[in-house]
Amino acid sequence: MSETTAADAPAAVRRERGELLWLCGAAALLFAGLLVYSQTLAFAWDEGFHLLAAQLINAGKRPYLDFCFPQTPLNAYLNAGWMRIFGETWRATHVLATLWVAGAAFLAGEFVLARLPAPRWRLAGAVAAAAAVGLNSQVVLFGTIGQAYGFCLFLTVAAFRLAVVAVERRAALWAAATGLMAGAAAASSLLTAAAGPVLLVWIVLRNRAGNRWIKLAAFLAGGAIPFVSVIRLYALGPRQVLFNIVQYQTLYRRVKWEGATGQDISVLTGWIDSAQGLALILLAATGVWFLARKSGWDGARRAEFYLALWLGLALTAELGLAHPTFERYFLLVAPFAAIPAVAGLYWIGSRVGDPERPMRPALILIIVLALGLWRAIYDDFDSYSWKDCEKIAEQVDAVTPRGGTLWADELFYFLTRRPPPDGMEFSYAHELDLPADQAALLHILPVTEIHRRVRAGAYQTVAACYESDATDKLNLPQLYLQRFEVKDCPVYWEWAGKR
Repeated sequence: MSETTAADAPAAVRRERGELLWLCGAAALLFAGLLVYSQTLAFAWDEGFHLLAAQLINAGKRPYLDFCFPQTPLNAYLNAGWMRIFGETWRATHVLATLWVAGAAFLAGEFVLARLPAPRWRLAGAVAAAAAVGLNSQVVLFGTIGQAYGFCLFLTVAAFRLAVVAVERRAALWAAATGLMAGAAAASSLLTAAAGPVLLVWIVLRNRAGNRWIKLAAFLAGGAIPFVSVIRLYALGPRQVLFNIVQYQTLYRRVKWEGATGQDISVLTGWIDSAQGLALILLAATGVWFLARKSGWDGARRAEFYLALWLGLALTAELGLAHPTFERYFLLVAPFAAIPAVAGLYWIGSRVGDPERPMRPALILIIVLALGLWRAIYDDFDSYSWKDCEKIAEQVDAVTPRGGTLWADELFYFLTRRPPPDGMEFSYAHELDLPADQAALLHILPVTEIHRRVRAGAYQTVAACYESDATDKLNLPQLYLQRFEVKDCPVYWEWAGKR
């Protein structure tokens, strides 16, 4: 018997290595597809103020203190450092974001490969989990851009993986690393803030080696490290930091947006019309039922799958309470829906189909995911792209003298490398009604002041496409003699008052 075991061990190792290579190949294929998309169609208008923030940081400016930036800043600092190496282009940041997304897909898949108690299903489940992340339409559309989504996706999955190890090891370093990843995610976007408390409670309650209280302290210490820059900025300007990180998010996000509640309802019920969403929700629900009543898996393994579930539920609750919320926010839940969904896929596939052919149900799921992604890309195909914005930026550069005054959307400041006038680094803030001294402190220029300046001829060029409501009120065709348009975005120059 011992000889058989010894003979089987190398075969098992070879099989595991082979399965890992297959998963690496699937992740590489996902990365290649995501990279092509990121360099061609990936675009979001809000990406502009994130990239502009990174550009301003490289110019020596500080978030909050020198310009309005109502986000936690770690991703902006990361993009700034990346740009210093590879150039201040959107393409470079898209490559970085794509790496994070592919890494998150791989980590989710590798968890299933390492932890699924059904050996025959490990590879099929791992590929299905990776595909559920990497083919998710919101992950593809928004995880591959310069905002923090891709980075946060990777960090939260990494924190989950580290937490699973932390409860098994005596060393508190694993708990500190878990806190570091969870803290870095929250320091890049507060949309991931719910992950940290869930992981901390799980480590304390499920700890099986070492001192749980030392691990708690290590987790908190690791989680604090990514906020060092925020703490430093707060010491220099507490009012500015408090406004950008807390007050704007809780009090000002929905200012002058009468349809915010309708937006929330539409987003929270949108999964009903989504083949991807329905498939993952139904499979995850089946997986939870299976784990609770029928699995026969040992408690430690079930607890790890439950941890993914609790992370998904906590993030869903946080994102659902954001007002207004957006469908793209929920891409952060994708890995934590995919992992229990694999348990559901295993239960259905091993009973309805041939349990010896686990790739068949996995391929069916992948086909559903791929068709849902194709539909999302097709529906978004005629939207703006960076190619369109570059044409607009070229026109802005051609008609605006270097050092000339410009009112534009953030991405045009970024593309033309023209520093925005003070107070115009974050266009959503223009609508806020703040006392003049507070607005000046926060580097916010009210829309009324912008309009006054336009009528006085203070701006040589206007390319504020996203602020169409504001520009329509000004009747810009009457104020400027020249106009150039890409899609429905006009550029105005040569102020009529000069005649």
